[in-house]
Amino acid sequence: MKKIVVALLLIVSFATAGLGFVAYQPMPLPGTPFEFSVQAGSSLKSVARQLGLAQLLQQETLFVWLGRLTGKSGKLQTGEYALEQPVSMLELLDIISKGQVSESQLSIIEGWTFRQLRAAVDENPDLRHTTQALSDAELLRRIGATETHPEGLFFPDTYFFAAGSSDVLIFKRAYRTMQQKLQAAWSGRAAGLPLRDPYEALILASIVEKETGTPGDRSMIAGVFVNRLRRGMLLQTDPTVIYGIGEKFDGNIRKRDLLNDTPYNTYTRAGLTPTPIALPGIASLQAALHPAPTNALYFVARGDGSSQFSSTLEAHNRAVNQYQK
Repeated sequence: MKKIVVALLLIVSFATAGLGFVAYQPMPLPGTPFEFSVQAGSSLKSVARQLGLAQLLQQETLFVWLGRLTGKSGKLQTGEYALEQPVSMLELLDIISKGQVSESQLSIIEGWTFRQLRAAVDENPDLRHTTQALSDAELLRRIGATETHPEGLFFPDTYFFAAGSSDVLIFKRAYRTMQQKLQAAWSGRAAGLPLRDPYEALILASIVEKETGTPGDRSMIAGVFVNRLRRGMLLQTDPTVIYGIGEKFDGNIRKRDLLNDTPYNTYTRAGLTPTPIALPGIASLQAALHPAPTNALYFVARGDGSSQFSSTLEAHNRAVNQYQK
């Protein structure tokens, strides 16, 4: 009985102050889409604080009390949420308590190029397509990226979203996720690497991603490239040449391709490529920043997905004759 009286008094108080109207008033979104997450164990108060800091909620206390009055404060469902249009506080509580999380999904695959990513986004039937007419540079500006080249900037993962969401949602989320993963990996990097900044780490990780056929070889491949960078040796890696050829690549790499100088030809140009050549996953990021301690300077594919590593040119040539000739 006491709880009912308290609830009635609160309702009267809200109505008197005009706050009841606020509870039904759609709240402008800070950005479209507006994304937020509810973590396991989150309280309504912590969610309200999160949404307040994100500039969605202006009345955090009212939101918390509405959740308690409607009995939804203890029914919060964890997950990723995306709002495409303004909602009221009561509608937002309903969405969170019912767990109306994103249900459609799109998978971004490690090793994809940005061109492949754009094609996958464009072909997804559950997305609302608003970026197809945009150039790569325009798309980067739309998502708030400061970089001028899109390759490598989007994290490979499976992304869930509400059907009908703008395709900008996927690009924004994948970009932000890569920024977070890259910065975290860079902060914990091994000492003494020949890399000047996180972007160079991203470039190296993308090369490692494309060269790795067997996961167990990943850190060794990174170790070879780090050793070559330290010595000022050419990286001489085919995937960079293929990237430089672009859409003209027919599946076969020829001697003339290795001699044709492009910004991405690591047989003719020293150091890293000017940009990443693919989307690296977390394993390649970690390998690039924690390469295996090794004296190896060369590797060659064995034909089964794995690689043979050598520390001298003579040993490498023998391995080439054994496995490729």
